[in-house]
Amino acid sequence: MAEAVPILEIGVILLGAALVGFAARRLGLPAVVGYLIVGLVVGPFTPGYVADRHQIQVLADVGVVLLLFEVGIELDLRALRREPLGILAAVPAQVALVTFAGALVFVALGSDGLGAITLGLAVGLSSSIVIVNITRSKRRTLDDASARALLVWSVLQDVVTLVAATILTVVLSPGEAGSAPIAFGKAVLFVALAATVQDWVLPRLLRGVRDEQDTFLIVAVSAALVTAGLGAAIFGVPLALAAFISGLFLSIRVEAQEARREVLPFRDLFAVMFFVAIGTLVDPAAIAREPVWLVAVLALVGVKVLASWLFAWLFRVPARRPQLGVGLGQIGEFSFVVLGLGTGAGVVSAAQFSAALAAAAITIAASAVGVRMFPRGAP
Repeated sequence: MAEAVPILEIGVILLGAALVGFAARRLGLPAVVGYLIVGLVVGPFTPGYVADRHQIQVLADVGVVLLLFEVGIELDLRALRREPLGILAAVPAQVALVTFAGALVFVALGSDGLGAITLGLAVGLSSSIVIVNITRSKRRTLDDASARALLVWSVLQDVVTLVAATILTVVLSPGEAGSAPIAFGKAVLFVALAATVQDWVLPRLLRGVRDEQDTFLIVAVSAALVTAGLGAAIFGVPLALAAFISGLFLSIRVEAQEARREVLPFRDLFAVMFFVAIGTLVDPAAIAREPVWLVAVLALVGVKVLASWLFAWLFRVPARRPQLGVGLGQIGEFSFVVLGLGTGAGVVSAAQFSAALAAAAITIAASAVGVRMFPRGAP
């Protein structure tokens, strides 16, 4: 039966991703690396079986919505007021410096201005998922202060991304002259809508169905999907960014953590498809034709490690600063969102996109291993 083939394909891909992810963990690498490898294998740019990109992309879209909705819920903006002022200044400075340095490098290599800024911003961001896994790993050598600093740094990067990606969405919005103010106004309206729904409407719904676990779960998941869908379809805000904003506003309510616990298992399932879908976009032939982009991205990730170390020292962030820099030395999920904006607007080429995605897999593995190379108790 033809309708059974897509189900079989999704099942085989999920099973393969789970096994390869498990093998990656056994080797001391994040499971995300395994998911990206599976995507590369079943993608259209490598020999052998090619998966149905459309059905994977639909599941990946659901996955990224739940993934970043949960990331937004996990942020506690009120708790940031208790953090040292140094780290509140160090993180924006690090993102700005790496973005600026990246823009200069990519312009020098032939990219246009907007494309260079987009690529620079993507490199300037780290992966919250990988960092959480680093801090919770049984093999970790981080002390408590360094683990806390690493988590807070990634949280603040996500907050910086919220502002930067919103501006980038407006700047890259297609249309005639004068469309930027309209796009900005629509983004502001969506933020106001998300604040109303997540801070007032949704908590009351969740409280009303708290005794019914299945209904509670359905309401939490559907709220994430509906809010993100409205943001993308009506207000022109990217799905992932809309989901993050939705979760961020919900995070200030007491119902947030209960909603997070219910959403988390489904988020993990669909997140696998998200990273597999990212892997299918990597074109090894494009990277081989223009390897300079991969070299440039990897070099800039090295700049990010040094910049994080430098700003942690300048602003006296309480942590083992070299280890902090290495822990931040990867490209993350919000980088994919930013790169997607650039490719959609035509300012980031396929070769650049593939190079950045390949660099993500390399740097995720390198940072996860490298951060454990520091012995316990070292300064």
